[in-house]
Amino acid sequence: MQPSIRTILATTEIFDNLSEAQLTLVAALCTPVTYRRGHIVLSENEASDEMYVIGRGGVEVLVNPNAVGGAGGRPPLEPVVLGELRQGQVVGEVALVDQGVRSATIRISRDDTLLLRLRRDQLMRLGETYPVLGFKLMRNLAAELATKIRNTDWLVRQYQLQLQENAPD
Repeated sequence: MQPSIRTILATTEIFDNLSEAQLTLVAALCTPVTYRRGHIVLSENEASDEMYVIGRGGVEVLVNPNAVGGAGGRPPLEPVVLGELRQGQVVGEVALVDQGVRSATIRISRDDTLLLRLRRDQLMRLGETYPVLGFKLMRNLAAELATKIRNTDWLVRQYQLQLQENAPD
């Protein structure tokens, strides 16, 4: 049995501490979309103003290593999978803050993956109409982004240590 949109949102950290009524308001803005494995939902370096909540299935986060420094005369490198996200996690949440280009490509990793699409303009309007809801949403969004920044910082430090250990003397 498929959980309701409100139930999916209730298990997502970005909507933590929202009341039943607030979850219902956000759920009304969601567009459920089902994808097959391999479908590209978001593309790196493209503009977009949507966020997605994974309701079922999973997505892969990919980055293009050629974006940093180019191929330098070498054959272009294939995109690198940074990880897989599953039910209850979100992608595209940075677009809610800055409306900038996507920092990664999001590819569906499992057949019958359900995503809940939320448009930035609708969420911002909802937050302006209901300031307490808007505050909770932005606080949770800030916490989500802070966690991702810390995790990225940790990964960069690991790679730096590996490079130092493998550097010729």
